[in-house]
Amino acid sequence: MLLLNFFLKKLIKTGRLTCIFANGTSYAYGDKDSELRATIRLHTRWLPWRLFLLPELALGEAYMDGTLTLEEGTLYDFINLVTGNIGWKPDNRLNANNAKLKRLKNYYGQLNSRARSKKLVAHHYDIKANVYESFLDEDLQYTCAYYTEDNTEKDLERAQRDKTRLITQKLLAKPEHRILDIGCGWGGPAVLMHQLTGAHVTGVTLSQEQLVAATSRAEREGATDGVDFRLQDYRDIPDKFDRITVVGMMEHVGLPQYKPFFQKIYDTLEEDGIAVVHTIGRADGPGITDAWTKKYIFPNSYAPSLSEIVKAVEQTGFYICDIEVLRTHYAETIAEWRRRFDRQKEWIVRDYDESFFRMFEYYLVISEFAFRNIGHVIFQIQLAKKEDAVPVTRSYLKADLPSVSHADDQRKTVADAETHANTFLRAEA
Repeated sequence: MLLLNFFLKKLIKTGRLTCIFANGTSYAYGDKDSELRATIRLHTRWLPWRLFLLPELALGEAYMDGTLTLEEGTLYDFINLVTGNIGWKPDNRLNANNAKLKRLKNYYGQLNSRARSKKLVAHHYDIKANVYESFLDEDLQYTCAYYTEDNTEKDLERAQRDKTRLITQKLLAKPEHRILDIGCGWGGPAVLMHQLTGAHVTGVTLSQEQLVAATSRAEREGATDGVDFRLQDYRDIPDKFDRITVVGMMEHVGLPQYKPFFQKIYDTLEEDGIAVVHTIGRADGPGITDAWTKKYIFPNSYAPSLSEIVKAVEQTGFYICDIEVLRTHYAETIAEWRRRFDRQKEWIVRDYDESFFRMFEYYLVISEFAFRNIGHVIFQIQLAKKEDAVPVTRSYLKADLPSVSHADDQRKTVADAETHANTFLRAEA
Protein backbone atom coordinates (compact mmCIF):
# COMPACT_ATOMS: atom_id res chain seq x y z
CA MET A 1 0.00 0.00 0.00
CA LEU A 2 2.79 2.43 0.93
CA LEU A 3 4.70 1.89 -2.33
CA LEU A 4 1.60 2.36 -4.47
CA ASN A 5 0.68 5.44 -2.46
CA PHE A 6 4.17 6.88 -3.04
CA PHE A 7 3.96 6.10 -6.77
CA LEU A 8 0.55 7.74 -7.20
CA LYS A 9 1.67 10.85 -5.36
CA LYS A 10 4.50 11.23 -7.87
CA LEU A 11 2.38 10.40 -10.90
CA ILE A 12 -0.94 12.23 -10.45
CA LYS A 13 -0.49 15.98 -10.87
CA THR A 14 -3.58 16.90 -12.90
CA GLY A 15 -7.09 15.64 -12.20
CA ARG A 16 -8.20 14.25 -8.86
CA LEU A 17 -7.78 10.55 -8.09
CA THR A 18 -8.95 8.98 -4.84
CA CYS A 19 -7.91 5.44 -3.93
CA ILE A 20 -9.72 3.44 -1.24
CA PHE A 21 -7.69 0.48 -0.02
CA ALA A 22 -9.05 -2.85 1.27
CA ASN A 23 -8.62 -1.82 4.91
CA GLY A 24 -10.80 1.27 4.39
CA THR A 25 -7.93 3.75 4.25
CA SER A 26 -8.24 6.31 1.46
CA TYR A 27 -5.79 8.72 -0.13
CA ALA A 28 -6.37 11.48 -2.68
CA TYR A 29 -3.90 12.60 -5.33
CA GLY A 30 -3.60 15.54 -7.69
CA ASP A 31 -5.58 18.76 -7.97
CA LYS A 32 -8.42 18.90 -5.44
CA ASP A 33 -10.25 21.50 -7.55
CA SER A 34 -10.13 19.57 -10.81
CA GLU A 35 -13.36 18.63 -12.58
CA LEU A 36 -11.78 15.42 -13.87
CA ARG A 37 -12.24 13.07 -10.93
CA ALA A 38 -12.28 9.35 -10.26
CA THR A 39 -12.43 7.21 -7.13
CA ILE A 40 -11.29 3.60 -7.23
CA ARG A 41 -11.70 0.90 -4.57
CA LEU A 42 -9.16 -1.92 -4.22
CA HIS A 43 -10.84 -4.98 -2.73
CA THR A 44 -7.85 -7.16 -1.80
CA ARG A 45 -4.80 -6.47 0.33
CA TRP A 46 -2.37 -7.78 -2.31
CA LEU A 47 -3.69 -5.72 -5.20
CA PRO A 48 -1.63 -2.59 -4.33
CA TRP A 49 1.54 -4.69 -4.59
CA ARG A 50 0.53 -6.02 -8.00
CA LEU A 51 -0.40 -2.54 -9.22
CA PHE A 52 2.98 -1.21 -8.17
CA LEU A 53 5.05 -4.10 -9.56
CA LEU A 54 3.03 -4.89 -12.72
CA PRO A 55 0.85 -1.83 -13.31
CA GLU A 56 -0.18 -2.41 -16.92
CA LEU A 57 -1.12 -6.07 -16.46
CA ALA A 58 -2.56 -5.82 -12.95
CA LEU A 59 -4.81 -2.83 -13.64
CA GLY A 60 -6.65 -4.52 -16.51
CA GLU A 61 -6.94 -7.84 -14.70
CA ALA A 62 -8.25 -6.17 -11.55
CA TYR A 63 -10.93 -4.35 -13.54
CA MET A 64 -11.87 -7.58 -15.32
CA ASP A 65 -12.24 -9.67 -12.16
CA GLY A 66 -13.88 -6.92 -10.08
CA THR A 67 -11.12 -6.53 -7.48
CA LEU A 68 -10.89 -2.90 -8.65
CA THR A 69 -14.15 -0.98 -8.95
CA LEU A 70 -15.12 2.63 -9.61
CA GLU A 71 -16.92 4.52 -6.85
CA GLU A 72 -16.81 7.93 -8.53
CA GLY A 73 -16.59 8.56 -12.25
CA THR A 74 -16.40 5.92 -14.97
CA LEU A 75 -13.65 3.71 -16.34
CA TYR A 76 -13.36 6.29 -19.11
CA ASP A 77 -12.73 9.09 -16.57
CA PHE A 78 -10.22 6.99 -14.65
CA ILE A 79 -8.15 5.96 -17.69
CA ASN A 80 -8.28 9.51 -19.06
CA LEU A 81 -6.95 10.80 -15.75
CA VAL A 82 -4.14 8.25 -15.48
CA THR A 83 -2.98 8.37 -19.11
CA GLY A 84 -3.23 12.16 -19.11
CA ASN A 85 -0.66 12.23 -16.32
CA ILE A 86 1.56 9.66 -18.01
CA GLY A 87 1.61 11.41 -21.38
CA TRP A 88 4.93 10.92 -23.14
CA LYS A 89 6.99 11.49 -20.00
CA PRO A 90 10.26 9.54 -19.91
CA ASP A 91 10.51 9.74 -16.12
CA ASN A 92 7.35 8.00 -14.91
CA ARG A 93 7.17 4.56 -13.32
CA LEU A 94 5.86 2.95 -16.49
CA ASN A 95 9.02 3.95 -18.40
CA ALA A 96 11.49 2.40 -16.00
CA ASN A 97 15.26 2.11 -16.42
CA ASN A 98 14.97 -1.38 -17.85
CA ALA A 99 13.05 -0.16 -20.93
CA LYS A 100 15.86 -1.28 -23.27
CA LEU A 101 15.80 -4.78 -21.79
CA LYS A 102 12.02 -4.88 -22.15
CA ARG A 103 12.26 -3.82 -25.79
CA LEU A 104 14.84 -6.54 -26.44
CA LYS A 105 12.54 -9.14 -24.88
CA ASN A 106 9.62 -7.70 -26.83
CA TYR A 107 11.62 -7.98 -30.07
CA TYR A 108 12.47 -11.65 -29.69
CA GLY A 109 8.94 -12.40 -28.53
CA GLN A 110 7.71 -11.32 -31.97
CA LEU A 111 9.45 -14.02 -33.98
CA ASN A 112 6.26 -15.14 -35.70
CA SER A 113 6.43 -18.31 -37.78
CA ARG A 114 3.61 -19.16 -40.20
CA ALA A 115 2.00 -21.57 -37.72
CA ARG A 116 2.35 -19.13 -34.84
CA SER A 117 0.95 -16.24 -36.88
CA LYS A 118 -2.15 -18.27 -37.74
CA LYS A 119 -2.65 -19.22 -34.10
CA LEU A 120 -2.28 -15.62 -32.93
CA VAL A 121 -4.81 -14.38 -35.48
CA ALA A 122 -7.29 -17.04 -34.38
CA HIS A 123 -6.91 -15.90 -30.76
CA HIS A 124 -8.65 -12.60 -31.47
CA TYR A 125 -10.54 -12.96 -34.75
CA ASP A 126 -11.98 -16.48 -34.68
CA ILE A 127 -14.61 -15.71 -32.07
CA LYS A 128 -18.31 -15.32 -32.80
CA ALA A 129 -18.90 -12.59 -35.37
CA ASN A 130 -21.75 -11.09 -33.35
CA VAL A 131 -19.23 -9.59 -30.93
CA TYR A 132 -17.68 -7.53 -33.73
CA GLU A 133 -21.06 -6.79 -35.29
CA SER A 134 -22.05 -5.23 -31.96
CA PHE A 135 -19.65 -2.30 -32.35
CA LEU A 136 -18.08 -2.15 -35.83
CA ASP A 137 -19.55 -0.41 -38.88
CA GLU A 138 -21.74 -2.26 -41.36
CA ASP A 139 -18.63 -3.23 -43.37
CA LEU A 140 -16.99 -4.72 -40.25
CA GLN A 141 -13.87 -2.63 -40.73
CA TYR A 142 -11.68 -3.16 -37.67
CA THR A 143 -9.21 -0.37 -38.45
CA CYS A 144 -8.99 3.40 -38.17
CA ALA A 145 -11.67 5.35 -40.06
CA TYR A 146 -11.01 8.63 -41.87
CA TYR A 147 -13.10 11.59 -40.73
CA THR A 148 -13.21 14.29 -43.39
CA GLU A 149 -14.01 17.88 -42.45
CA ASP A 150 -17.47 17.70 -43.99
CA ASN A 151 -18.38 14.58 -42.00
CA THR A 152 -19.82 16.83 -39.30
CA GLU A 153 -21.97 14.10 -37.75
CA LYS A 154 -18.92 11.85 -37.37
CA ASP A 155 -20.75 9.08 -39.19
CA LEU A 156 -18.66 5.93 -38.70
CA GLU A 157 -20.05 4.13 -41.75
CA ARG A 158 -19.16 7.06 -43.97
CA ALA A 159 -15.75 7.53 -42.34
CA GLN A 160 -14.82 3.90 -42.95
CA ARG A 161 -15.82 4.15 -46.61
CA ASP A 162 -13.84 7.39 -46.87
CA LYS A 163 -10.79 5.58 -45.46
CA THR A 164 -11.05 2.95 -48.20
CA ARG A 165 -11.60 5.67 -50.80
CA LEU A 166 -8.48 7.53 -49.63
CA ILE A 167 -6.33 4.39 -49.81
CA THR A 168 -7.79 3.54 -53.21
CA GLN A 169 -6.87 7.01 -54.47
CA LYS A 170 -3.31 6.56 -53.22
CA LEU A 171 -3.10 3.28 -55.14
CA LEU A 172 -4.03 5.02 -58.44
CA ALA A 173 -5.75 1.80 -59.47
CA LYS A 174 -7.08 1.17 -62.99
CA PRO A 175 -9.62 -1.44 -64.13
CA GLU A 176 -6.89 -3.62 -65.66
CA HIS A 177 -4.93 -3.77 -62.41
CA ARG A 178 -4.73 -6.63 -59.94
CA ILE A 179 -4.81 -5.47 -56.31
CA LEU A 180 -3.61 -7.52 -53.34
CA ASP A 181 -5.16 -6.78 -49.94
CA ILE A 182 -2.92 -8.32 -47.25
CA GLY A 183 -4.92 -8.89 -44.08
CA CYS A 184 -8.29 -8.34 -45.76
CA GLY A 185 -10.46 -8.68 -42.65
CA TRP A 186 -14.12 -9.44 -43.35
CA GLY A 187 -13.80 -8.36 -46.98
CA GLY A 188 -15.61 -5.02 -47.08
CA PRO A 189 -12.69 -2.85 -48.28
CA ALA A 190 -11.68 -5.35 -50.98
CA VAL A 191 -15.21 -5.39 -52.41
CA LEU A 192 -15.45 -1.60 -52.25
CA MET A 193 -12.05 -1.14 -53.96
CA HIS A 194 -13.26 -3.34 -56.80
CA GLN A 195 -16.51 -1.39 -57.07
CA LEU A 196 -14.68 1.94 -57.05
CA THR A 197 -12.09 1.05 -59.69
CA GLY A 198 -13.15 -2.02 -61.63
CA ALA A 199 -9.83 -3.65 -60.69
CA HIS A 200 -9.62 -7.27 -59.58
CA VAL A 201 -8.89 -7.55 -55.85
CA THR A 202 -7.43 -10.57 -54.03
CA GLY A 203 -7.69 -10.58 -50.26
CA VAL A 204 -5.64 -12.85 -47.97
CA THR A 205 -6.31 -13.60 -44.32
CA LEU A 206 -5.23 -16.12 -41.67
CA SER A 207 -8.68 -16.18 -40.02
CA GLN A 208 -11.09 -18.91 -41.09
CA GLU A 209 -14.03 -16.88 -39.74
CA GLN A 210 -13.01 -13.85 -41.79
CA LEU A 211 -12.52 -15.95 -44.93
CA VAL A 212 -16.06 -17.31 -44.72
CA ALA A 213 -17.56 -13.87 -44.10
CA ALA A 214 -15.50 -12.20 -46.84
CA THR A 215 -16.40 -14.83 -49.44
CA SER A 216 -20.06 -14.55 -48.52
CA ARG A 217 -19.83 -10.76 -48.76
CA ALA A 218 -18.48 -10.95 -52.32
CA GLU A 219 -21.23 -13.40 -53.31
CA ARG A 220 -23.98 -11.21 -51.87
CA GLU A 221 -22.57 -8.16 -53.65
CA GLY A 222 -22.36 -10.01 -56.96
CA ALA A 223 -18.63 -9.29 -57.02
CA THR A 224 -17.17 -12.80 -57.26
CA ASP A 225 -15.80 -12.11 -60.76
CA GLY A 226 -13.82 -9.15 -59.44
CA VAL A 227 -12.87 -10.24 -55.91
CA ASP A 228 -11.47 -13.44 -54.45
CA PHE A 229 -10.29 -14.35 -50.97
CA ARG A 230 -7.70 -16.83 -49.73
CA LEU A 231 -6.71 -18.37 -46.42
CA GLN A 232 -3.00 -17.73 -46.93
CA ASP A 233 0.07 -16.32 -45.22
CA TYR A 234 1.44 -13.32 -47.09
CA ARG A 235 4.84 -15.03 -47.19
CA ASP A 236 3.37 -17.78 -49.39
CA ILE A 237 1.83 -15.57 -52.07
CA PRO A 238 3.31 -16.67 -55.44
CA ASP A 239 1.61 -14.13 -57.74
CA LYS A 240 2.59 -10.66 -58.91
CA PHE A 241 0.24 -7.71 -58.38
CA ASP A 242 0.00 -4.16 -59.70
CA ARG A 243 -1.11 -2.72 -56.39
CA ILE A 244 -0.81 -3.87 -52.77
CA THR A 245 -2.59 -2.55 -49.70
CA VAL A 246 -1.85 -3.48 -46.08
CA VAL A 247 -4.39 -2.04 -43.64
CA GLY A 248 -4.18 -2.83 -39.91
CA MET A 249 -2.06 -5.94 -40.43
CA MET A 250 1.52 -4.71 -39.99
CA GLU A 251 0.94 -4.48 -36.23
CA HIS A 252 0.95 -8.30 -36.24
CA VAL A 253 4.00 -8.85 -38.46
CA GLY A 254 6.58 -8.59 -35.66
CA LEU A 255 9.70 -6.42 -35.60
CA PRO A 256 12.12 -9.21 -36.63
CA GLN A 257 10.06 -9.72 -39.81
CA TYR A 258 9.95 -6.08 -40.96
CA LYS A 259 12.73 -6.33 -43.54
CA PRO A 260 11.46 -9.62 -45.08
CA PHE A 261 7.91 -8.24 -44.91
CA PHE A 262 8.74 -5.19 -47.02
CA GLN A 263 10.98 -7.28 -49.24
CA LYS A 264 8.05 -9.61 -49.92
CA ILE A 265 5.87 -6.64 -50.84
CA TYR A 266 8.63 -5.38 -53.15
CA ASP A 267 9.06 -8.77 -54.82
CA THR A 268 5.29 -9.22 -55.22
CA LEU A 269 4.77 -5.83 -56.91
CA GLU A 270 5.05 -5.34 -60.64
CA GLU A 271 7.77 -2.89 -61.72
CA ASP A 272 5.36 0.05 -62.00
CA GLY A 273 3.47 -1.02 -58.87
CA ILE A 274 2.32 1.01 -55.86
CA ALA A 275 1.74 -0.14 -52.29
CA VAL A 276 0.01 1.61 -49.38
CA VAL A 277 0.66 0.53 -45.79
CA HIS A 278 -1.76 1.78 -43.11
CA THR A 279 -0.62 0.98 -39.58
CA ILE A 280 -0.85 2.10 -35.97
CA GLY A 281 2.39 3.77 -34.98
CA ARG A 282 4.18 5.63 -32.22
CA ALA A 283 4.93 9.33 -32.39
CA ASP A 284 7.40 9.02 -29.51
CA GLY A 285 9.81 6.44 -30.89
CA PRO A 286 10.35 2.70 -30.32
CA GLY A 287 8.53 1.13 -27.38
CA ILE A 288 6.88 -2.06 -26.20
CA THR A 289 3.37 -3.47 -26.22
CA ASP A 290 1.76 -3.36 -22.80
CA ALA A 291 1.51 -6.70 -21.02
CA TRP A 292 -2.28 -6.72 -20.66
CA THR A 293 -2.92 -6.20 -24.38
CA LYS A 294 -0.41 -8.92 -25.29
CA LYS A 295 -2.02 -11.38 -22.89
CA TYR A 296 -5.71 -10.77 -23.52
CA ILE A 297 -6.18 -9.06 -26.88
CA PHE A 298 -3.36 -9.22 -29.44
CA PRO A 299 -0.55 -11.63 -28.50
CA ASN A 300 2.80 -10.46 -29.85
CA SER A 301 1.34 -7.36 -31.47
CA TYR A 302 3.42 -4.21 -31.78
CA ALA A 303 2.76 -0.65 -32.98
CA PRO A 304 6.00 0.50 -34.61
CA SER A 305 7.66 3.88 -34.65
CA LEU A 306 8.21 5.55 -37.99
CA SER A 307 11.97 5.09 -37.60
CA GLU A 308 11.52 1.32 -37.27
CA ILE A 309 9.40 1.18 -40.43
CA VAL A 310 11.62 3.41 -42.52
CA LYS A 311 14.76 1.51 -41.54
CA ALA A 312 13.26 -1.67 -43.01
CA VAL A 313 11.87 0.05 -46.12
CA GLU A 314 15.24 1.62 -46.92
CA GLN A 315 16.77 -1.82 -47.33
CA THR A 316 14.35 -2.94 -50.06
CA GLY A 317 14.78 -0.47 -52.94
CA PHE A 318 11.40 1.21 -52.49
CA TYR A 319 10.80 4.90 -52.96
CA ILE A 320 8.77 6.31 -50.08
CA CYS A 321 6.44 8.52 -52.11
CA ASP A 322 4.21 9.84 -49.35
CA ILE A 323 3.71 9.59 -45.60
CA GLU A 324 0.51 10.87 -44.04
CA VAL A 325 0.00 10.89 -40.27
CA LEU A 326 -3.59 10.55 -39.03
CA ARG A 327 -3.70 11.68 -35.41
CA THR A 328 -7.13 11.88 -33.77
CA HIS A 329 -8.97 9.80 -36.39
CA TYR A 330 -8.49 6.52 -34.52
CA ALA A 331 -9.49 8.02 -31.19
CA GLU A 332 -12.79 9.11 -32.77
CA THR A 333 -13.20 5.69 -34.39
CA ILE A 334 -12.71 3.81 -31.12
CA ALA A 335 -14.94 6.26 -29.24
CA GLU A 336 -17.81 5.27 -31.51
CA TRP A 337 -16.96 1.57 -31.18
CA ARG A 338 -17.03 1.99 -27.40
CA ARG A 339 -20.43 3.72 -27.43
CA ARG A 340 -21.91 0.99 -29.62
CA PHE A 341 -20.39 -1.81 -27.54
CA ASP A 342 -21.71 -0.33 -24.27
CA ARG A 343 -25.25 -0.34 -25.68
CA GLN A 344 -25.00 -4.11 -26.20
CA LYS A 345 -23.94 -4.93 -22.63
CA GLU A 346 -27.05 -6.89 -21.62
CA TRP A 347 -26.83 -9.61 -24.26
CA ILE A 348 -23.01 -9.78 -24.25
CA VAL A 349 -22.98 -10.43 -20.49
CA ARG A 350 -25.77 -12.98 -20.95
CA ASP A 351 -24.09 -14.85 -23.83
CA TYR A 352 -20.54 -14.56 -22.51
CA ASP A 353 -20.04 -13.20 -18.98
CA GLU A 354 -19.31 -10.00 -17.06
CA SER A 355 -15.56 -10.56 -17.21
CA PHE A 356 -15.62 -10.83 -21.01
CA PHE A 357 -17.60 -7.61 -21.31
CA ARG A 358 -15.22 -5.82 -18.94
CA MET A 359 -12.24 -7.12 -20.93
CA PHE A 360 -13.51 -5.64 -24.19
CA GLU A 361 -14.67 -2.46 -22.45
CA TYR A 362 -11.23 -1.97 -20.91
CA TYR A 363 -9.53 -2.71 -24.24
CA LEU A 364 -11.59 -0.10 -26.08
CA VAL A 365 -11.04 2.57 -23.41
CA ILE A 366 -7.28 2.14 -23.13
CA SER A 367 -6.99 2.00 -26.92
CA GLU A 368 -8.83 5.30 -27.31
CA PHE A 369 -6.56 7.04 -24.81
CA ALA A 370 -3.46 5.56 -26.41
CA PHE A 371 -4.34 7.91 -29.28
CA ARG A 372 -5.58 10.82 -27.18
CA ASN A 373 -2.88 10.93 -24.50
CA ILE A 374 0.16 8.73 -25.05
CA GLY A 375 1.44 9.30 -28.55
CA HIS A 376 -0.21 6.70 -30.79
CA VAL A 377 -1.03 7.72 -34.36
CA ILE A 378 -1.75 6.16 -37.75
CA PHE A 379 0.86 6.13 -40.50
CA GLN A 380 -0.19 5.82 -44.14
CA ILE A 381 2.92 5.12 -46.20
CA GLN A 382 2.86 5.06 -49.99
CA LEU A 383 5.62 3.02 -51.67
CA ALA A 384 6.69 2.52 -55.28
CA LYS A 385 9.51 0.85 -57.18
CA LYS A 386 9.76 3.68 -59.70
CA GLU A 387 10.30 7.32 -58.89
CA ASP A 388 7.62 8.47 -61.35
CA ALA A 389 4.96 5.88 -60.43
CA VAL A 390 3.09 8.48 -58.36
CA PRO A 391 2.37 12.15 -59.26
CA VAL A 392 4.81 14.63 -57.76
CA THR A 393 2.09 16.50 -55.84
CA ARG A 394 -0.95 15.40 -53.84
CA SER A 395 -3.40 17.21 -56.12
CA TYR A 396 -4.69 13.89 -57.49
CA LEU A 397 -6.13 13.11 -54.06
CA LYS A 398 -8.56 16.02 -54.39
CA ALA A 399 -10.25 14.52 -57.42
CA ASP A 400 -13.10 12.03 -57.24
CA LEU A 401 -12.32 8.39 -57.80
CA PRO A 402 -13.49 8.10 -61.43
CA SER A 403 -10.87 10.74 -62.36
CA VAL A 404 -8.18 9.20 -60.18
CA SER A 405 -8.61 5.78 -61.76
CA HIS A 406 -7.94 7.21 -65.25
CA ALA A 407 -10.61 4.81 -66.57
CA ASP A 408 -13.12 5.84 -69.28
CA ASP A 409 -14.79 2.46 -69.04
CA GLN A 410 -15.10 2.37 -65.27
CA ARG A 411 -17.67 -0.24 -64.32
CA LYS A 412 -18.91 1.36 -61.10
CA THR A 413 -19.43 4.95 -60.08
CA VAL A 414 -18.65 6.21 -56.59
CA ALA A 415 -22.37 6.59 -55.94
CA ASP A 416 -22.95 2.95 -56.89
CA ALA A 417 -20.17 1.86 -54.55
CA GLU A 418 -21.63 3.75 -51.62
CA THR A 419 -25.05 2.24 -52.29
CA HIS A 420 -23.51 -1.24 -52.24
CA ALA A 421 -21.66 -0.46 -49.02
CA ASN A 422 -24.89 0.69 -47.37
CA THR A 423 -26.69 -2.53 -48.30
CA PHE A 424 -23.96 -4.86 -47.04
CA LEU A 425 -25.41 -8.05 -45.55
CA ARG A 426 -23.15 -9.67 -42.96
CA ALA A 427 -22.36 -13.33 -43.21
CA GLU A 428 -23.79 -15.51 -40.48
CA ALA A 429 -21.31 -16.62 -37.85
